[in-house]
Amino acid sequence: MRPQSATSTPPEKSRASTLRTMPGVLLAIAYTAFFLYLMRRTPFFARVPGLGMRTIGAIFVLKIIAGTALWAVYTFAYPDRGTADIFKFFDDSKVLYEALWTAPGDFMRMLTGVANDSPYFDEQYYGVMNNWVRKYENNVYNDSHTMIRFNAVLRLFSFGEYHVHTVFACLVSTTGLVALYRAVHPLLVDFERGLMPAIFLWPSVLFWSSGVLKESLLVFGLGVLLLGSIGTWPDRLAWRPVVAIITGLAVMLVVKFYVLMCLIPGLLAWWWARARPGRPFLRSLVVHALALFAVLISGSLVPGYGVLDLLAIKQRDFIGMATGVDSGSLLLLPTLEPDIFSFLRNAPHALCMSFFSPFEVLHTGPLAWMGAAENVLLLFIPLIALRYARPWPSIDKASLLFLLSFVLLLSLLIGWTVPVVGALVRYRVPILPFVAFISLIVIDPHRAPRWVPFINRS
Repeated sequence: MRPQSATSTPPEKSRASTLRTMPGVLLAIAYTAFFLYLMRRTPFFARVPGLGMRTIGAIFVLKIIAGTALWAVYTFAYPDRGTADIFKFFDDSKVLYEALWTAPGDFMRMLTGVANDSPYFDEQYYGVMNNWVRKYENNVYNDSHTMIRFNAVLRLFSFGEYHVHTVFACLVSTTGLVALYRAVHPLLVDFERGLMPAIFLWPSVLFWSSGVLKESLLVFGLGVLLLGSIGTWPDRLAWRPVVAIITGLAVMLVVKFYVLMCLIPGLLAWWWARARPGRPFLRSLVVHALALFAVLISGSLVPGYGVLDLLAIKQRDFIGMATGVDSGSLLLLPTLEPDIFSFLRNAPHALCMSFFSPFEVLHTGPLAWMGAAENVLLLFIPLIALRYARPWPSIDKASLLFLLSFVLLLSLLIGWTVPVVGALVRYRVPILPFVAFISLIVIDPHRAPRWVPFINRS
C-alpha cells in the first residue's frame, strides 16, 4: 500500500488542527519535566562553571517558549505548511516513519542512506514526499534528508505530536549551546557574566535554534565540535574529546557542511598557534593561503565539486527559488562567476549583505523590524569593544584570529549566495555568538563604563 501523500494543509485545516493539540501539549510538558530532571542529574549541565543549573533550566524553558512562538508564527501568520520549514520536513517524515511498520527494511535503508537509491524508493516513498528531492538539484548533499530522518526518529517518541518535536529540538540545541559555553569558557574565564548572554540570548539564536529546523542540529554540532577541539578536559577523560570531535563533525557534515568548511581554517591555525606559540599572524596567514589554494584546485581534484562552481550554482538556485515564491525581502545580488576574481570583486557587497541588509527590508513586517533591531546590537557591540579596547599585548591573538576567521568566512559565504534577507538573518545564527566572543576578547573590563553590562570588573 502506498503511503498517504504529505501534501500541504489548507490554512483553514491548519487552524482547525490547533484545537486538537491538547494531548500533544500535555505530552510536551511531560517531556520537558523529564528532561529538566535529567539535566539536574547530569554533570554536563549541572556542573558548568559560572552557569547554574537553574539558569540552564530557565534557558531550556525559554527556548521551548520561543519554539512554540515559531510554531504560532507559521500556523497563524504564514499558514502554508508546504513552504514552512518547521512543518514540511515534519510532514514528509510521516512517510518515512510509516515504512517502519509496513516495510522495516525499507525504513532502515532510508534512515541510513544505504541501498536506498532506486526507482522502487522513488515511486513508493520519495515521490510521495514533497521535499526529499530538491527543485534545484546539484552535487552537494541534500541536508533536507537529514531533517526528514531526524523527524522520523522523533516520531518514535512523539506519536506524531509536533510540540514534542519542538521540545526535543530545544534539548538538542541547548546541549550544543552549553557545549559551546564550556568550549570558550577557558578563553574568556574573566568574562563569565558576558558569556551567558553572548551565547544564549541573541534573539535569532533563541528563535531559530528552538524550532524543528536545521539550526537546532547545527548549533549542537558546532558546540560539540568546539568542545572537543578547544575545550579543556581532565586526563581521565582524554577519550571524550575524540568522541565529541567525531560527533560534531558528523552532525555538521549532514546539516550545513559549509559552516564546517568556514570553521576549519581558523581552527587549524588556532591549534598550530597553541602547539607552537609565537607568530600567530604568520601561522594564520599560511593556513588560510593553503585553504585558498585548496579551493582553487578543488575542481581539478574532484571534478564536479569545485568550490567556486558550487557557490555560483548555489547563488543561481537560491535566486531562482526566491523569485519563484515572490519573496518579500529579496535583494539583488551581483552575479557570481566561477572564478576567484568575481568572488573578490563581490566580497565588499557580500559583507554589506551579511551585516547591513536587514535595514533595507524594514517595510516587510514585524520580523524585519526584529531583525533590524538585532542588527543594531550586532554592529554596536564590537564598536563599544574597540572604543574601550585593552592594550594590544594583552589580547589573545591566536583566539582572536580564529574567531575573526570564522565570522568573516561565513559572512562572505552567506553574503555571496543568499539574496533573501529573511533567510540571511536565519543563516547567520552561528556568527552572532562569535561576534560577541571577539568583543569580549578585545574589551578592557577596567576601562569599560558602568553602563556596559555583563562585564566582570573585579
